[in-house]
Amino acid sequence: MDLKSLIRDIPDFPKPGITFRDITTLLSNPEGLRYAIDTLTQKCKDAGLVPDYIVGMESRGFIFGTPLAYTLNAGFVPVRKPGKLPAAVHAVEYELEYGTDRLEIHQDAIDGRSRVLIVDDLIATGGTAKATADLLEQIGCQVLGFSFIIELTELEGRKKLPDVPIITLVQY
Repeated sequence: MDLKSLIRDIPDFPKPGITFRDITTLLSNPEGLRYAIDTLTQKCKDAGLVPDYIVGMESRGFIFGTPLAYTLNAGFVPVRKPGKLPAAVHAVEYELEYGTDRLEIHQDAIDGRSRVLIVDDLIATGGTAKATADLLEQIGCQVLGFSFIIELTELEGRKKLPDVPIITLVQY
């Protein structure tokens, strides 16, 4: 299946010169969504990735991470922006192009000895994925790999990530 045909390009969003890769058109296509999850599942199995948990970043990582956790017989744990989790959290701050941001995970959501697969819809510069990996490694987790629907290859985000399998379905 040609997943690119199900991903809508929106020029000049969120600012001029940027082409936004919109996955809502993929999500609304039952066959495309099933194909994406089934393909991610098979690629993870082929790579020998057997996680205890799938960790998905807010918010589109939740969309793909939860069904992937189901198909891989793993738990799902969300990583969120600040102030959205009601209990005690572990947190990491990371650099953005202009300023910093922060990611949080519940302290009781994951055992520090867990094997995890990090999932999001897209890897661009790799900053959020790297920050998530840093957060999980600080807790003591073993990051087995990363899984994304889309990779923006010219931004070279994978160069920031640990030397583990990185699975992507579509490259631009």
